[in-house]
Amino acid sequence: EFDELGRLQRTCNGEVAVNKCEGACSSQVQPSVITPTGFLKECYCCRESFLRERIITLTNCFDPDGGRLRGSDSETMNVKLREPAECRCFKCGEFSR
Repeated sequence: EFDELGRLQRTCNGEVAVNKCEGACSSQVQPSVITPTGFLKECYCCRESFLRERIITLTNCFDPDGGRLRGSDSETMNVKLREPAECRCFKCGEFSR
């Protein structure tokens, strides 16, 4: 975190479990006389279809010299992140945002 002049005020970190999309989707390749490669490919990839915003609290905060911050409002930091709430198979190259 930086102040209004761009000087480092504190850094914070922590371990947080975050959802992710992974899995197998049905894809196929078939011969084609129409396409330049000679094959028609239909590839599907597992991607997020809906993201939700979540606020996490980082509890390991340090001053610019690396000293642990304790007993003040600066000892924790709330951060917003967006993570997958739903996943589905999309045609590869098409992304939901």
